[in-house]
Amino acid sequence: MMPQAGPEVDAREPRRIGPERHGSEKLRHGIRRGSELELAGYRSIWRWASRQPYVPEGASGFSYDKPVRTILIVFIGLSAVEIPVIDLLVHGIPWLRWPFIALGVWGVVTTLGILLGYLTRPHAVGPEGIRVRHGGEVDIDLPWDVVASVERRRHALTDAPQLSLTGVGDEQVLNHVIQDHSEIEIALEGPTPLRLPQGEVTVSALRISVDDPAGFMDAVRTHIP
Repeated sequence: MMPQAGPEVDAREPRRIGPERHGSEKLRHGIRRGSELELAGYRSIWRWASRQPYVPEGASGFSYDKPVRTILIVFIGLSAVEIPVIDLLVHGIPWLRWPFIALGVWGVVTTLGILLGYLTRPHAVGPEGIRVRHGGEVDIDLPWDVVASVERRRHALTDAPQLSLTGVGDEQVLNHVIQDHSEIEIALEGPTPLRLPQGEVTVSALRISVDDPAGFMDAVRTHIP
């Protein structure tokens, strides 16, 4: 159910998607989401290794991860270097050595999966509509008949999660932000249900991050005025 306007909801403030959880329910949800993210990372690694970027036929892909790409690459490199260093330090203690090595390899693979999720699943604009992606999990299909307009409009959302909601009722907006801002606003013809890993939401617009907003708009104009 969509939140109703009231003093407890600030329409301007970004909020996390899904109900608030506590105690054991929060723990179970965290474990499930962590497992889903890890599996999505493995799928992204396989897609990259098999050279299968996920862009629909006839569509153009647009990346959105540039602000965090260098950070992820540096983190992967440092984590990879740590593995032989740790092995050297605890080489003579097998009960420490192998768990530390396994943990180091897991960290590298997990972060690599996040990076490759961004690289192999860009946003896409094509004859069938717009596909909004975020890593290996989020894939929102927006056919042209549900899209009212697309505008280049920068929105700042400081300290917002990468996926969040603003607005209430029929004015609810899904925000996809990288480093606290989005570049493109997609208005829909009306309140539209979208399925996300965190649950189903109903929104009237999406604001998304794109590394090349000018190119994105050029691609949109080839399909709608």
